[in-house]
Amino acid sequence: MDSFTQIALGAAVGEAVLGKKVGNRAMVWGAVGGTIPDLDILANFVTDEMTALAFHRGISHSFLFAATFPIALGWLVHRLYNSGTYKTKGYKSLVIFGAMLFFTAVATVISAIPILTGGDPYYPTIIGFILVGTGLAHWLKVSYYRAELTEVNASWKDWSWLLFWAVFTHPLLDCCTAYGTQVFQPFSDYRVALNNISVVDPIYTLPLIICLFLAARLFRNSRLRSLLNYFGLGLSTAYLIFTFWNKTRIDTIFEKTMIRDEIVWERYTTSPTIFNNVLWNCLAESEDAFYYGKYSLLDKEAAVNDLVRIPKGHEKIAAYQNDETIKTLQWFSNDYYNIVTNSKGELQLNDLRFGTGSEGGVRSDEDYIFKFILKDENGKITAGQTRERNETISETFVTLWTRIKGK
Repeated sequence: MDSFTQIALGAAVGEAVLGKKVGNRAMVWGAVGGTIPDLDILANFVTDEMTALAFHRGISHSFLFAATFPIALGWLVHRLYNSGTYKTKGYKSLVIFGAMLFFTAVATVISAIPILTGGDPYYPTIIGFILVGTGLAHWLKVSYYRAELTEVNASWKDWSWLLFWAVFTHPLLDCCTAYGTQVFQPFSDYRVALNNISVVDPIYTLPLIICLFLAARLFRNSRLRSLLNYFGLGLSTAYLIFTFWNKTRIDTIFEKTMIRDEIVWERYTTSPTIFNNVLWNCLAESEDAFYYGKYSLLDKEAAVNDLVRIPKGHEKIAAYQNDETIKTLQWFSNDYYNIVTNSKGELQLNDLRFGTGSEGGVRSDEDYIFKFILKDENGKITAGQTRERNETISETFVTLWTRIKGK
């Protein structure tokens, strides 16, 4: 899931494991552990796009990594506190620099979303981040840099145990999304994707963040502090369980719709649209085509009534079936893809799992959420993700909200 959610989950797990011993430091190191697996995105800066695509949610999200890396990091954290290094001005400055660098990176990515989706910069968001960043820097200076830090009494085993749970819960949660997570690396590149929750779902994330914020303001031995943290974890977990139940309901409705419409399917998948668990993408594969539609829990009829037939178009790349780029995209999309010649005359591969930005169906080649432009360079295919859209980000959200409300 998104970085904010993984940070919040890691912090909550860290607090549950070691909060009574080390206070807010448990939240901080839990957040670090929850972030570490996603550092594989740094591959984007040192390799090509297809290699980075295959590497993301790979070895750093595996069970093997979760079982081994926390032991080494736990030893380093133990040494940090056992040696007293954490009290030095140099270390504090490094921590503040890292925190502000991370905040700036997150703020930049979020602020760039409207631009990346074809819209204009949203200046209220940018100004808000500047104000929050200024306040954060001041708070760190007063409450951390100038403060006399207390002693930390935690063993290597304590830190390793905290970091194990922070790292381990990260891929477990990622497995619940449609993207797919390679938890069995390096032994298998099979991608586990349970498709029950969106990669961004505020209803899951907000209870964690709110309860963490309240708990962090209480003394570490406070019973209310533990109760608040467990309450946040309990609410989020209960919601996650609900999404599994909800998915079984959507699957049943989709199957009944296809039987009604006399569609013979080989396989199908359903997954929630972004930011919610109410509106779902429904995709089925037949011998020569895909059938795609959306269903909202608020629809008047328990049926996917906007199903459209999408030709596979796989014959357009028949000459490149042994090409490594094509194989990577086929693997990444779990073969839920079609090929079109877009309005610019380019070959375009659309990952159909993530659906379209329309209320239902496909209006144009730019309507697909996850798409790649394919180019033949001396008999080999190169591919690059394109974010060209017919709508601005605000128009897309209006369309999403309109469809969520049902029809």
